[in-house]
Amino acid sequence: MESANFTGEEQQISVEWQFCNSSGSTLDFHGHLIFLSGVNAFLSVTAFLGNTLVLIALHKESSLHPPSKLLLRSLATTDICVGLLSEPLTVIYWMSIANERWTICRFALLARFITSYILCGVSVATLTAISVDRLLALSLGLRYRQVVTLKRTYVIATTLWVLPALFSVMSVWNPLITLWYGIIGIPLCLIMSVFSYTKIFITLCHHQNQVQDHVQQPNQTNQLNIARYKKAVSTAIWLQLTLIACYLPYGVASAFATIGGKSSSVSYAWIYTSTLVLSNSSINPILYCWKLDEVRQAVKDTVRQVLCRYFSS
Repeated sequence: MESANFTGEEQQISVEWQFCNSSGSTLDFHGHLIFLSGVNAFLSVTAFLGNTLVLIALHKESSLHPPSKLLLRSLATTDICVGLLSEPLTVIYWMSIANERWTICRFALLARFITSYILCGVSVATLTAISVDRLLALSLGLRYRQVVTLKRTYVIATTLWVLPALFSVMSVWNPLITLWYGIIGIPLCLIMSVFSYTKIFITLCHHQNQVQDHVQQPNQTNQLNIARYKKAVSTAIWLQLTLIACYLPYGVASAFATIGGKSSSVSYAWIYTSTLVLSNSSINPILYCWKLDEVRQAVKDTVRQVLCRYFSS
């Protein structure tokens, strides 16, 4: 495979390009690129349709606290953007490598890097905000709705989009800034999420022990509130664990590539784990429908209405 003429910042941020170049111009590698391009084209459609249905369902859903619903809508919007931008750019990038269209490949790589970096950062940060929101709902009690307002949540959600965009664009001038932002920011977000869910688990266990020790019978309203809260926390944890399961293999593959150098096995690992990362946006709508009864019902109603209009027209 002949090499492309990358220069300056593009050459520094295109570790992926070096991985793919290292495996040679074998038909086998080209076959993998074409196959995964087809997979990503399919995932692009499912991510867009699935998360669009979720956004419609969240708009109809009125039982969720508006700030909490806003964070879920922000996450679903991120996944829609993955389906509309990151996955099509990935298809263009890989197909341009397979067909040796280096000019297209160069621009597709840069656009893919910027969009994927922004959306990855927003997803991780938003899930962290959701974990903190769940912790505040438990620890603040009745003060929660006074402290966590919709206006403040809008400010936080906007900041979570602006910062990754700012740092990803900085890669054009200094890739090291973007690199260190990822190295520091992502682990910090994960630590905050782990702390929040650990604190939630300990608090709930402590509350349960108090109820048992005093042989108290909580009223039906409290039982319903606790059950609803646990379901919301369970949904957030599943979203967090799924993201880690999809992102961690890619991080391991990238680490091996950086430490061990370029090889064909690393190239294969990279392209497959890249697809796993992007598949997260198609998995999330399934989690929403599985864990949130109201969202599942709203999605069913929306699909039924669309089908009825389609067949009646």
